[in-house]
Amino acid sequence: MQADSVHLPDCAADLVRFRQVRNTPTGIHRPFAGGVGLAFDSNDYLGLAAYPPIQEAWCRGGRYWGVGSGGSHLLSGHTRAHEKLEAALAAWTGRERALLFSSGYVANLTVLQVLCGRRHVVVQDRLNHASLWDAVRLSGARLRRYAHGNVEDARRILNAMGDAPGFLVSEGVFSMDGDWGPLPGLADAARAARAVFMVDDAHGIGIWGPLGQGSCSHYALGEDAVPILMATLGKALGTYGAFVAGSAQLIEQLIQEGRPYRYTTALPPALAEATLAALECVIREPERRERLFGLIDYFKACSTQLGLPLLPSPSPIQPLWLGSARVALDVSRALEARGIVVPAIRPPTVPHGQARLRISLSSSHTREDLDRLLQGLSDLCPRPNRS
Repeated sequence: MQADSVHLPDCAADLVRFRQVRNTPTGIHRPFAGGVGLAFDSNDYLGLAAYPPIQEAWCRGGRYWGVGSGGSHLLSGHTRAHEKLEAALAAWTGRERALLFSSGYVANLTVLQVLCGRRHVVVQDRLNHASLWDAVRLSGARLRRYAHGNVEDARRILNAMGDAPGFLVSEGVFSMDGDWGPLPGLADAARAARAVFMVDDAHGIGIWGPLGQGSCSHYALGEDAVPILMATLGKALGTYGAFVAGSAQLIEQLIQEGRPYRYTTALPPALAEATLAALECVIREPERRERLFGLIDYFKACSTQLGLPLLPSPSPIQPLWLGSARVALDVSRALEARGIVVPAIRPPTVPHGQARLRISLSSSHTREDLDRLLQGLSDLCPRPNRS
């Protein structure tokens, strides 16, 4: 039965999701009745998903390796292409080894299921990604949540664990608010409590740090401070998959004991070739990050002048707070009628009463693109009272 064929009360209808069928490659420009539409809905922060050198690397890899890996990494699926990419990711992030996964979701499930059990207490930021919550539930560990971005609250919970072995988990950049996790303070709190600190840097990798190595590099936090680093490849790097980086002992334990890793077909080797090309672009083309930072600063400054209710965020994720799911949907649809795509984010992705537009900026955008978006937001957005 189609979701749109079911009669729902208005409040529930505002939360129903529909898949949008796109007929064009990933990018900021899309066909629109009467012209070219602008998209601000992608995690392709550096514009690499359709970058010709990366497409060419994928095609070369496909001609040599074929289109699939043929098996899991522990059967026949692990290739020289995977091995080279894992070595490059480890060197880039300053870790001893790295391990590829099919997605960030599977990577997080694997790490916490392997390393945590009933004796453990896992202390997480209240706004961590859903995969991190699910991973704790499946591990059997006890879950404790601290107030978002609050180091002292995390420290208080860690100090109350007693003799239980502890894990502390934060995102580097939060996917719906776009703000940084306070990683240096959290690393100190974990060290003092003898807890293991893990960072999910899905939205920070490729952007922050001198060579785009992510949020940990931005804060100069190495493997000693952050023993477990997880990051995805399908956002700033523009391809697909994820990796975990850390000590050789950690990676070997994940290989030997990780059920999600063991029973998942390896990523296509051609994809590994394309991702290695993307990583080289991130390192060799810092101008992409510099251009992105300039656009972020410009958008934030103009939004402030227009009185738009942006949440504080230094990242390409610029959330515009509207509160009501209905209002967020209405504004999103009105923008789409103007050829501007900005998704409305509603519960349960965010708490009730905190619906927003999630504006994703890319280094492929121009100031003229942002001016068009800003004009639409200024015309259509109410100025809600958040008090």
